[in-house]
Amino acid sequence: MIGYGDRARNQCEVVRLFRETHPDLPPLNQGTISKIEAQYREMGHVRKVPSKRQAVVDDDTKLNLLLALEENPITPARQLAPSSFIYI
Repeated sequence: MIGYGDRARNQCEVVRLFRETHPDLPPLNQGTISKIEAQYREMGHVRKVPSKRQAVVDDDTKLNLLLALEENPITPARQLAPSSFIYI
């Protein structure tokens, strides 16, 4: 909405215009508009970016998980995995 329509707008005007245009949606604040604008300037879009977190698992934990899978082959691995995985 910053460049929406007939002219460019500042963030305060965008907040007001959004509230007028979409009264049925939860209101946005200037901080949200700032984050959306920064993402657009950096990435060229405002779609949600999927997280690329990966679990950090030591060898003992991997071995224990493999043994548990062998003992319970029909149990999903997510159920057998410890909840203490560290994500980075």
